[in-house]
Amino acid sequence: MINADKPQRWRADVEASVHLYNTWFLNAAPDAYRGTRLKTIENVATAFSHTGQMLDITAETLARHPEILPTLRMCTAPPIARDRLTGLSYVPKTFVDKIDKTGALPPRTSHPNALVFLSRMCGTIVDLLDVDLMAWVPEGRGPAGSELELATTVVADRLCGSFADPIIRNAQEQRQLALIKSWLEARGYKMQAHPARTPLTDMAPGTFSFRMNVVVGTERKVNIPVDAVIQPHQPRPHRLPLLIEAKSAGDFTNTNKRRKEEAQKARQLLETYGSDIELLLFLCGYFDAGYLGYEAAEGIDWVWEHRIDDLEQAGV
Repeated sequence: MINADKPQRWRADVEASVHLYNTWFLNAAPDAYRGTRLKTIENVATAFSHTGQMLDITAETLARHPEILPTLRMCTAPPIARDRLTGLSYVPKTFVDKIDKTGALPPRTSHPNALVFLSRMCGTIVDLLDVDLMAWVPEGRGPAGSELELATTVVADRLCGSFADPIIRNAQEQRQLALIKSWLEARGYKMQAHPARTPLTDMAPGTFSFRMNVVVGTERKVNIPVDAVIQPHQPRPHRLPLLIEAKSAGDFTNTNKRRKEEAQKARQLLETYGSDIELLLFLCGYFDAGYLGYEAAEGIDWVWEHRIDDLEQAGV
């Protein structure tokens, strides 16, 4: 074990990890949020244009531009979540989820049924439309003065607020993977995609891959995503690469809610590849003794971002 069997170091490591995360957040998170906000304002402006400044919210419009659904949900008072839109519109959850998450209509839904569902959704949105923000809609006119600019900005802020945490997590994950990449390349490793359907044991020595699907299961095989997969320059006798999950957290509460995810993934890997498979966590942020003790009890080890050289102890 690298860190899981050394509880005497956990407190100091937690303090160092929290400090590192807070420093990054103060320096980088505002820029990450700002960049997303500017892009979101563009998308919202496009949605306003497609709907004739919200005067033409119809099934036909949404069928042509399904990607505007998240914006439409934020144009209501109060803004509504996907599940609330599903319930109020009496539309299948899978139908709403598919459109909202992918910006495309479900391919298996017939056109007549799709139009019925879209009509119900649009009816709900029109009934709940924020007419205080978009005063021109009930008056049946176009926006005047700064009305459109104000409405676009407010709706964009609502959208960004609804996924602020994912914005930060995505930026932090990208930074963590960039750090791993830089560390590996400085030691002669090469980033190289591992062909799908090729056994893990065939991964070329001295290579690594990010966001790779790893097959688990014996009777029913499924893919699970792994953030980083590394085959050492000198592969171990079993030739299984090292698997790494990059984890960051901005508060202690969320880590304790998410800790079972890693344990489940580790069990799936263990059941498929045996005790030789190794899953390491790459941690930065708010991971307290409760979280660490849980992972250690599950046999999961970790490397702290502030002490990334500990990867050498994993044979990398």
